[in-house]
Amino acid sequence: MSYKLKHIAVCGNIGSGKTTLVEKLSRHYSWIPLFESVDHNPYLRDFYEDMTRWAFHLQIYFLNSRFKQVTEIQGSEKTIVQDRTIYEDAYIFASNLHQGGHLTDRDYQSYLDIFHSMVSYVKPPDLLIYLRADIPKLVQQIQKRGREYEYSMRLDYLRKLNEHYEQWIGEYKLGKLLIIDVNALDFVERIEDFSDIVGRIDLELNNLFEP
Repeated sequence: MSYKLKHIAVCGNIGSGKTTLVEKLSRHYSWIPLFESVDHNPYLRDFYEDMTRWAFHLQIYFLNSRFKQVTEIQGSEKTIVQDRTIYEDAYIFASNLHQGGHLTDRDYQSYLDIFHSMVSYVKPPDLLIYLRADIPKLVQQIQKRGREYEYSMRLDYLRKLNEHYEQWIGEYKLGKLLIIDVNALDFVERIEDFSDIVGRIDLELNNLFEP
């Protein structure tokens, strides 16, 4: 039976370039893009102003949104490239908010109970692409896109998210993983940088189809 490529996911910290790469990959490979629900998220602006007050609401919103996306992916006949995964919601963002005191033990446990119920129905991506970026690169990208509510984001918040990402990626065993260090890359302005990424993805995809 031939292998059917269904789900590619791009993960990484805020400002690492996930959404832009998803857009470019969807055009290059004719994949269907699925983006994170940011612009229509009713909690995001409030969250950056008061993380403790809105952390649980925000995380539940993202978790539900991501679960809907995974359900859509699993029911689709097309190949879909996803901007961030359901795993990041729990292992990166909710965990970080709990460690930082923004999610109480009770709320965090309730969140994890919901996550574990959902994730038992979830198939992991065929290929997970992790965009590794240091803090200066993240800040540069965040400033470039100009979302006003992100300006109040603290550097230590980004730093702790990076630590969570590195730990999660270091232990990731759910499927194929491609790590791309984007610190010296500009895959928007330099076509050779994007071509290099495509070449590495092609190699991983070819390996998927090997018997």
